[in-house]
Amino acid sequence: MELHHLSLLRELGDRGSVVAVAQAMHITPSAVSQQLKVLQRSARVPLTERRGRRLVLTEAGRALASAATEVWTALDRADRIVEAYLEDPNVPVSVAAFHSAGLAWFAPLLREVAADGGPPLRLADEDVAQADFPTLVADYDLVVAHRLAHSPPWPADRVAVVPLVREPLFVALPAGHPLTAKPTLTANDVAAEPWISVHDGFPLEGILVAIAAAAGRPLTIAHRINEFTVAAAVVASGAAIALLPGYTIPPNPGVTLRPLADLPAARHIDALTRPETLQRTAVRAVVDHLRRLAVSQNS
Repeated sequence: MELHHLSLLRELGDRGSVVAVAQAMHITPSAVSQQLKVLQRSARVPLTERRGRRLVLTEAGRALASAATEVWTALDRADRIVEAYLEDPNVPVSVAAFHSAGLAWFAPLLREVAADGGPPLRLADEDVAQADFPTLVADYDLVVAHRLAHSPPWPADRVAVVPLVREPLFVALPAGHPLTAKPTLTANDVAAEPWISVHDGFPLEGILVAIAAAAGRPLTIAHRINEFTVAAAVVASGAAIALLPGYTIPPNPGVTLRPLADLPAARHIDALTRPETLQRTAVRAVVDHLRRLAVSQNS
């Protein structure tokens, strides 16, 4: 049984005639009759009967119409509960982020949301391959994700995307390395150095592949470290060089950053969510704070 058909049955009981129902519902009397016949086919007993020229409800029809009233009352109550949930600014918001974004933004996000009287936050770090970020929206309200500038966009059929910042990526050299004398570097400059890479499938790996292709030689991957602050410490030791983000890790006095002149090196940082989650007032408030944090990091 469809709710629309039940509503027609209820209207017939209240209004007393097919013509009156048609006028109230802004449809033709024949359409009302046809839809009542569809409803009748799903019932095991007659729901209407003829009394003279009028179609009226049987006892079973009146019982079903009464039950339909209870259904509509429950649906109205559910709508109001959902609306209250969507508009409640104090419903907790869960936020996941990759490590360097969490390092840069979690603490100020907590402070600013609390100072603004915003919702409680539930924070988590998620170190996943780039392709796995969209699946996290099933577990978190907001997922701060990153992808390389030249990589495919996030799947628009699965997630809503709120762009936060385009972050440049730099070659990280040990302080005092001969290449720090150059203001910019090329793939040929850095291809012979030992490198720190991320693990397979994680963002940034594609840029190292591009460096190797541009230089015409494979890179020597000495270490695989996903966490950028750890990678920066290894770079500072003089053991290898790496790609590091420009905004979302704290500066390390033992590391010097230089841009790549001949290759685009950047990543997009976005907030991913389910489209319906953005209907919540509390979630939109947290998104606004994330946007402001991203702008402040970029300024």
